[in-house]
Amino acid sequence: MDSAVTSKGQMTIPKAIRDHLGLHPGDRVKFFLHPDGSVVLLPKLPVTALRGIVKAGPRAVTTEEMTEAVAAGATGRR
Repeated sequence: MDSAVTSKGQMTIPKAIRDHLGLHPGDRVKFFLHPDGSVVLLPKLPVTALRGIVKAGPRAVTTEEMTEAVAAGATGRR
């Protein structure tokens, strides 16, 4: 696949590439230049795309539980 660059520096990403990357009108892309001269084009994902990839941790500790833990540590109780 190939694409021409216009006099304004614009080009059309071939449909097969847009489909493969899941690009839609208005989406943004990032270009990465590697030391060997190759260029990688990747979709710039919104922060909302990261939702769900990190599992929830243990429940939050209350202020009272922290106070009790500090008191127990200070007196040597466990």
